[in-house]
This record gives sequence, C-alpha cells and structure tokens, in this order.
Amino acid sequence: MSGRPERRRGSLGTRAPVIGLIGPIGCGKSTVAGWLAERGVAIIDSDQLTRRLMTPESPVTDEIFARFGAQFRLPNGELDRRALGRIVFSDSARLADLESIVHPAVARLEEESIRLADLGRPVAIVIEAIKLIEAGHASWCDEVWLIVCDPAIQLARLTARGMPEGDARQRIAAQTGSLQLWRSAATRIIHTDEDPVTVEGVVAAALAEVVPAGT
Repeated sequence: MSGRPERRRGSLGTRAPVIGLIGPIGCGKSTVAGWLAERGVAIIDSDQLTRRLMTPESPVTDEIFARFGAQFRLPNGELDRRALGRIVFSDSARLADLESIVHPAVARLEEESIRLADLGRPVAIVIEAIKLIEAGHASWCDEVWLIVCDPAIQLARLTARGMPEGDARQRIAAQTGSLQLWRSAATRIIHTDEDPVTVEGVVAAALAEVVPAGT
C-alpha cells in the first residue's frame, strides 16, 4: 500500500478526477484552464456550451425571445447577448428568469461532455462553469477551485478586453453576492493577482496534488 488517501470521487464516477473551476468574471478562469490543458487536462467550458445552445432558431434561443422580446434578436437571427446582459445583470429577478431557461439545457450538455471527455483518459477533467455551485453540480467534482483577484485588477482586465467600463462594473457587482457561497464551497482558492509565472506555478502545484506523479 502506498499510504496515499483514496481520492474523493465525484458523483459521475469518472476515471479521471473532476475539478470544478469557478470564480468572478475577469479573474482568470480561462487562463488557468489553458495552463491545465497544457498539462493534459480536458477542459469543458460551460460558456462555450451555452453558445452552442443559443444558435439562431434553437429551442433555447426561441424561448428567450418569447420571454424577453424580439428586440434582442440581431438582424442575422442571433441573440444579442450583450444587450440582454445589460438587462439581466441589473435585475436579479430577470437574471433568474433567464437562468431558468438556459441552465437545465447547459447542465445536460455539461454532464454529457464530462462523460465523453473521460473516455479519452485525460489526467483530469475541468468543468469551467460560473454557476456550478448554484446548480448543485459540485457533487460532480473531486475538487472545486475558486479563482479570484483584486476587484481593481478584475475591472482592468475586463476593460482591456473591450468591455465598456459601465458594463464591467455592472457584471462585477452582480457577482459580488455569490462570492461568499463560492468561498464556502471551494476546496482551493487560487489568487491571480501576481505575475503569470508565479500564478502558473501555483496552479501546477495544485494539479500535482490532485494527480500525483505516476498515477
């Protein structure tokens, strides 16, 4: 016997450990996911899955137009996500209404994607999902990593991406109330305020603890 404790298994029963990646917008979840991908981790991006569901004339998109109005339909038939975001991120009731349409469909895709990724025998699987905890899917995961940074750095990163400062502040404020819940659910908290080389080293060390060498 190695003396190494057996890892806690997520409820999906995958061979590879599953890591939930959560955290506020602009704090570096995608950057962390990229570093993990370079180390053989399969990455499932919930936002990309959401985009797949929001194609023109999809059932999810049609339901959003029916609920929120045709003014959010762009000339090419796509959903104007930025305009809709301005509405829902300033009104918690309307945000919850949108999530009631989108989240069940995304959850089905997430679970299917995790099981499919496991067939490729990656060293680990990451599910990057902003609402992982609220949806009750922490049980899928062996670990939950919360990615955070100073709010000033967060704002600077968002505006550097081209997001108007007003929109960025609105998005940050909308997620502030979730931080306490996320902190209570996280098994690790990774701060991305320092230089990228330092933070990447922290991420690599954390992965090594989840997937020890030789396993």
